[in-house]
Amino acid sequence: MLLQVKVYKSSYDSNVKVELQLRNCSKLFLLHWGAIYCGQTNWVLPADRPVGTKLFKQYALQTPFVKSGDVFFITIELRDPKIHAIEFVLKDERHDKWLKLNQQNFQIKIPEGVKIYSHTSIPKDLVERKAYFLWESMGRPRNSPQQQQENYEIALRDLQSQLSKGISLNELQSSFQAPGTKRAADNKESSSVVDNVTSSSYHRRHDVGQWLHQRSQGKAKISNSLSLGGVGNGIVKWLLDEISQKEKDAERSLMHRFNIATELTERCKSEGELGLIGIMVWLRFMACRHLTWNKNYNVKPREISTAQDKFTNLLQRIYSSQPNDREIVRLIMTTIGRGGQGDVGQRIRDEILVLQRNNDCKGGMMEEWHQKLHNNSSPDDVIICQALLDYVRSDFKIDIYWRTLNANGLTKSILRSYDRPIVSEPHFRVGSKEGLLRDLTSYLKTLKAVHTGADLESAIETFLGYSSQGNHFMKAVRVNIVGDVPSRLQECLSFVKMHVDDKNIGPLMEKLLESRVVLRPLLLTSHEKLKDVIFLDLALDSAVRTTMERGLQELGNTHVPGIVFFISVMLQNLCLSTVGNEQLIYCTKDWYIVSDSYRPNDEQWALQAKAVIDRVRLALSDKSQDYHKMIQPSAQYLGNMLRVEKWAIDIFTEELTRAGSAATLSLLVNRLDPILRKIANLGCWQIISPVEVCGLVTAVSELIIVQTKVYAKPTIIIANKVTGEEEIPDGVVGVLTPDMPDVLSHVSVRARNSKVCFATCFDQSILKNLKLKEGKMISIKLSSTNLVISDISSSDMSKAHFVTSPIPRGTTLTRKTFGGKYALAVEEFTVAMVGAKSRNLQHLRGRVPSWIKIPTSVAIPFGVFETLLTSDLNKDLSNKVSSFSRLVNGGDLSKLLSIQEIILQMKPSSQLINDLRSKMKSSRIPWPGDEGVERWNQGWLAIKKVWASKWNQRAFISCRKANINHDHVCMSVLIQEVISADYAFVIHTRNPSSGDSSEIYTEIVKGLGETLVGAYAGRAMSFIVKKSDLKSPIIHGYPSKQIGLYIKKSLIFRSDSNAEDLEGYAGAGLYDSVPMDKEQKVVLDYSNDRLIKDKGFQRALFSKIAEVGKIIEDLYRSAQDIEGVVKDGEIYVVQTRPQM
Repeated sequence: MLLQVKVYKSSYDSNVKVELQLRNCSKLFLLHWGAIYCGQTNWVLPADRPVGTKLFKQYALQTPFVKSGDVFFITIELRDPKIHAIEFVLKDERHDKWLKLNQQNFQIKIPEGVKIYSHTSIPKDLVERKAYFLWESMGRPRNSPQQQQENYEIALRDLQSQLSKGISLNELQSSFQAPGTKRAADNKESSSVVDNVTSSSYHRRHDVGQWLHQRSQGKAKISNSLSLGGVGNGIVKWLLDEISQKEKDAERSLMHRFNIATELTERCKSEGELGLIGIMVWLRFMACRHLTWNKNYNVKPREISTAQDKFTNLLQRIYSSQPNDREIVRLIMTTIGRGGQGDVGQRIRDEILVLQRNNDCKGGMMEEWHQKLHNNSSPDDVIICQALLDYVRSDFKIDIYWRTLNANGLTKSILRSYDRPIVSEPHFRVGSKEGLLRDLTSYLKTLKAVHTGADLESAIETFLGYSSQGNHFMKAVRVNIVGDVPSRLQECLSFVKMHVDDKNIGPLMEKLLESRVVLRPLLLTSHEKLKDVIFLDLALDSAVRTTMERGLQELGNTHVPGIVFFISVMLQNLCLSTVGNEQLIYCTKDWYIVSDSYRPNDEQWALQAKAVIDRVRLALSDKSQDYHKMIQPSAQYLGNMLRVEKWAIDIFTEELTRAGSAATLSLLVNRLDPILRKIANLGCWQIISPVEVCGLVTAVSELIIVQTKVYAKPTIIIANKVTGEEEIPDGVVGVLTPDMPDVLSHVSVRARNSKVCFATCFDQSILKNLKLKEGKMISIKLSSTNLVISDISSSDMSKAHFVTSPIPRGTTLTRKTFGGKYALAVEEFTVAMVGAKSRNLQHLRGRVPSWIKIPTSVAIPFGVFETLLTSDLNKDLSNKVSSFSRLVNGGDLSKLLSIQEIILQMKPSSQLINDLRSKMKSSRIPWPGDEGVERWNQGWLAIKKVWASKWNQRAFISCRKANINHDHVCMSVLIQEVISADYAFVIHTRNPSSGDSSEIYTEIVKGLGETLVGAYAGRAMSFIVKKSDLKSPIIHGYPSKQIGLYIKKSLIFRSDSNAEDLEGYAGAGLYDSVPMDKEQKVVLDYSNDRLIKDKGFQRALFSKIAEVGKIIEDLYRSAQDIEGVVKDGEIYVVQTRPQM
């Protein structure tokens, strides 16, 4: 591990900036620190502290390191001029260990005279022009005199910073030509004109729908594939084996490696994405120095350049012809340089000689470097050249040379390891500074042209074209412009070049993004310069990320408009980089609405913004999981074959994800989330089932993997994932999760029925602390909208009052018998023939107002399944079911699936078909057989799936927990026409979270209701209505569901068992309802949804739905759980049951 410290002192005030960086670090460290006044030893705690800093026992500060790429860093700004030094130690959080310097604190003294800005005289008019440009780029806001002065100071600092980097005053003057309109005139504009400015760069909107890049369907061919550990999409084994065999040859030089890469990539094109993933993993191992770059082989730079050029030309063709694979091609291209034919590589050899001759530096380190360049040029040479430039600019301070090298991963040991080692330090004549700056700057361009495709400056110059006349025998260079470049793009790129280091990153971020937007059409067109366009887009993408990471240190936690703006930029940037970006596109459209409707401290705005960032999180999580499934198997297999260190293999996909814009977007979202929760009064918890409990903490990855387990002691589970369809294990008294199941999902209902504490936690630090309590006893108490969690001892545990399940053990279930009828019309529904679901709908008919629609139904009654199974048609199947049932009752739950598969093989009797046809036609329900035998077969399969769901694992476990005889469970089937819903809703006429009987709680989703009660990620829209004021609904949460389910005209076959709605036992939702046709999954776009945008429509519909709940509750004289849909403004109730 390497600790680097940099100290900067401003020239225009007493502020000091201290930067600490940890490199080659695999642990999580905290900085435990304080400051010291001159002549004192006690620590003082500065008022200005980095983000995330916490007070430690009133005498120290603890600040977490922030990760950026492979580096962990902290930036401390000290504004107290009395501070003489800071002292610190490093704390290893995971192992609770302290890292000190020889058993003492580390100490950093603040040196005198260290400055980052010089007092070079800058003309006042230049500073004013720069400040004007800054003001204009912000959308010409109406500024106070104080804000105008701040802009002036920012402009002055930016100009001083650019001068310190070697940019001449003449270059700065030419870059800020006087604006087309006079500044004085602009300042005299009337206030009405300023007020009417609407096209601020900070509020620019793009038509992101045009960026939609859906992944086309079709599976890639996988020959000789291998699946590792049952996870992921497998690997292209022959390719990875061949890479491993050829690695010995590839490590000879970069030329060999790129030639082999070209050959293998060409051969594996037919393998699709997985083949390219294998190539990408191999080259990324190389780029991260896990593989050898050069070994006992001398190669000319032009040979490396030619090999790169050949490889990147192939990647360019793949990018153009295989749109699905563009994301992986981009990842490959981040690991290599551009290369080039002809004299592109040869210039590396020629120009170092001219540089040495021009500046009289033919010996020592420069000669060692010269020998390396001639024989083994590599991307390291770009870093070495940059280090030499920084060294010269600093007036030959050798620590600056080493600082640049070390910051980019080059150490003395690496320099010595080259076949042509560099063991000396640079030494130049004092009078050679001007010539060295000129020639090294020119030479850096030559090196970047070959070795760094995605370097921003090099990529812009290659794209726009540049020429150099050469100096003192340096070769003249000309790079032609890429096609017909739009003037808007040229302006944006020119701005980016000039402002890439600006402290005020807002305008720069806008221009970087705008550059990518204008560039996009060129990426979609096949042309000979396409790879230069790709490299530029990669460089811009990377610059957006690194600029945002740099700005995070300055972005306050409370400046909501700033965070909202940067989330918008990062979302759009990610859309432009992603294949299969539909979710991100719709998140961006929603975020535009959130951005435009911002109102400080507005609860409804915060709720809507929270829903959008919840959906963003889901999209980022899905992307991360997809990467892991696709990429990690290849990294694991190839890494082991190439003997890469285990830690590098294990974190391969994680680090790949962290190196992209998604990780930076996640940081911004995490920063905004607690602010939104505070504004919306959400607290850290959403309490789904409010029960006070005590128990033993157990952490699991997913609730579903332990749902069959029986815990001997009262247990509180911390589950990373809860889908909404699980059964809560026996012995569990509490489930806490960061996941967001709907309040009315199956698992939520069962938690409330079983008196299990169930809550979502929005604060990762709380969850982290809870997981550290694994195996310890805690108690959970309710406090308003939060949970109060505290440790308890074993003795307290034994005294504690435990809330146990109200399910009466040994609940009696009467087995139903066949009544002689194979089908029933709604008028024939009785308690002996059908379940409560069917009877409740029968009860509603004629008793509710006509505007509440009740769909027409028929049913297959109890006993039909058992009669058919034991008939001669299916006798063999019956014997198999009996045999497997004995094994299941003996504890082998794996045979449940076998029973379901057997039931799907059943054949119908002619009497069933005839009776069902008759009842459906007389009830005016379409008979599927009228559309052909195949349609009847689809309907018959759906009926069998309903019957088979009696043996799904969740239902079987639930019966066993309640001591219900599973053999006595009987299934009728309720048949209805599917209503192609615009929206589906579930009403609980007693608020399930608070138990308040004066409130109606409702959740509503787009499309069919299965996304509400089933395992579909995201939250439904929810609202509460007081029964005393049905016209005033209060929105409780906005939707974050990603998927909506839609279906054409069809039938649905609903489970209706005798094991539902028993006293003290809620069996509803345990068994399946099956549509005859497969639902279509649609990625949801809320940006034009009337329910979100039209507040009048929203209020009217919510009031109407609440009125439905009130009417049905009054009819049954008890709290009801009601499911319904909305179609063309009409409300349909599809079922109701007592609310448990």
